Amino acid sequence: MVIIIGADRLGNIESLLKERGFSDLKHITGRHPKAQKNNPISTSGAQLMILFTDFVGHNVMRNFRKQAREQQIPFIACKRSVGDLAKNLDKCGFAGQSMSCDNCQARCIH
Repeated sequence: MVIIIGADRLGNIESLLKERGFSDLKHITGRHPKAQKNNPISTSGAQLMILFTDFVGHNVMRNFRKQAREQQIPFIACKRSVGDLAKNLDKCGFAGQSMSCDNCQARCIH
């Protein structure tokens, strides 16, 4: 499962993630006050957490980064665009269903 935070609509991003082998997506817009507080979300079975930085505030970002770190879920922060997400997935070794952080050059949080 991939947890996606930010943006009202995913558009082609959903297709990109499915092409990469991620079929189960959980989308949180980040607009609701509950998401902006330090309330933990269900992350069981999550393989990756993606945060779109151009659609959320600092408190939301800090909250989800903390949760990802505590639960050891790989975390990518990027702009909401297919190109930027694809570039960050490639940097982090998410070229398909398998992932590898051994040769990662990105500054992901694990």
